[in-house]
Amino acid sequence: MAATRLIPLHRNKGKTLLQTLKERTDYAQNPEKTEEGKLVSSYECDPVTVDEEFLLSKSRYEKTFRKEQKNGVIAYQIRQSFKPGEITPEEANQIGFELAMRFTKGKYAFIVATHTDKAHIHNHILFNSTRLDGQGKFQNFFLSSFAIQRISDLLCLEHGLSVIDPKPYSKREKKTKWPEKKTIRDQICDEIDRILNEKPKDFETFLEMMERAGYECKSGKYTAFRGNNQKCFVRMRSLGEGYTEKDIRAFITENRERNSGKKNKRQTKGAEETAVSLIIDIQNKLQQKGPGYKRWATVYNLKQMSKTLLFLRDHRIDSMEQLNDFVDGKISRRDELLARMQALDKQLTETAALKKHIINYSRTRDNYTAYRKAGYSRKFQEEHQEEIILHKAAKKAFDELGIKKIPKVKELNRKYTELVQEKKTVYGEYRKIRDELQEYLIARKNIEMMYHAEQEQKEEKEKNKNNIHRSQDAMQH
Repeated sequence: MAATRLIPLHRNKGKTLLQTLKERTDYAQNPEKTEEGKLVSSYECDPVTVDEEFLLSKSRYEKTFRKEQKNGVIAYQIRQSFKPGEITPEEANQIGFELAMRFTKGKYAFIVATHTDKAHIHNHILFNSTRLDGQGKFQNFFLSSFAIQRISDLLCLEHGLSVIDPKPYSKREKKTKWPEKKTIRDQICDEIDRILNEKPKDFETFLEMMERAGYECKSGKYTAFRGNNQKCFVRMRSLGEGYTEKDIRAFITENRERNSGKKNKRQTKGAEETAVSLIIDIQNKLQQKGPGYKRWATVYNLKQMSKTLLFLRDHRIDSMEQLNDFVDGKISRRDELLARMQALDKQLTETAALKKHIINYSRTRDNYTAYRKAGYSRKFQEEHQEEIILHKAAKKAFDELGIKKIPKVKELNRKYTELVQEKKTVYGEYRKIRDELQEYLIARKNIEMMYHAEQEQKEEKEKNKNNIHRSQDAMQH
């Protein structure tokens, strides 16, 4: 676990640029704090002359752009502090070097000094604000500190260390007394209690009563409900003891009185508290190098699993069941949006075709009237054959669409614009859902691969154990 912070460094008042750089680098490389300089590493510079080499890059920049360094940022410092007792000084220095390399992308010289003078081992990473080639300066971007923390978390996971679990803002405050807030699952449980007290005759009647109460029911392998303000379906099996489909069916068959669901909810809450979080479980497997780890690490990228772990943490996903619910909800919403886009495409095509027929009908109406007055003369038809064909085609289209009063082109243009705008909005949401679903599917696949590798390792171990026993028995006989 490591906490990070990005600090811009400026020229000290009354000091030259070189003096300021030397003070900063000397403090970072203090021999008493870095085991006589053994815990200092560098990139594209020598720790002994780092201040002069930083200044040399700045001189190239000033000659190229004719800009003198005055009161701007002369360097940046990243502080990276680790949890006491979790890491060795040498590994901390290695992680600090990788952090600096990934963040600067190798375009800026830097030094990494690991301090061991306090209970927590920490790194001082100093990188030049001017690029190595002197052709530009580092631009401190919005949320750069968040980017550094993200890279640091990934590196900690890759090295089998813990990461800081960010708490929601609401949980950081000291609360006194707040009204009880019911979750979506609590609301569904309350509705189930109410309906069961009305004693439905069978499970199908129970589902119908839930639909009348405003819940959308999805049957199949798992029965799930979704309320008006819910984005995803909630499976019955995730509601806790007493609320699974099996429990509800048994209750209806026995025809008992339904008590308040508070008792069941307390039982569910206790079960959730004693259950091992998916995030903690995976993180422990990575840190302890448990069964299946070595095999899994050889066939898959450790960096991908670290990203998956951060994804689960950021989205507050604590179980595979919860992850599957999210995936099902995203798939359902994606399919709805895709169907809506196809319907809009059809309406756009029909509107464009109708507009074309109206224009053709108006343009050829006079010729067709003259053709009719001429007694449908063959000579007139030959002279105005194209106009007559277009007019008949337009009239046929109106008849097929059941149009008695021809709409105005202006109205069709407005309708077409509205359809295009709606399609644009729907497509934007569709792309967002599609990309989110891809992230959820990747996370699920990564987790399944890790647990599958662990299971294979256990089975192989058990198989070898049985073979040894059989061999021993054969030798005895």
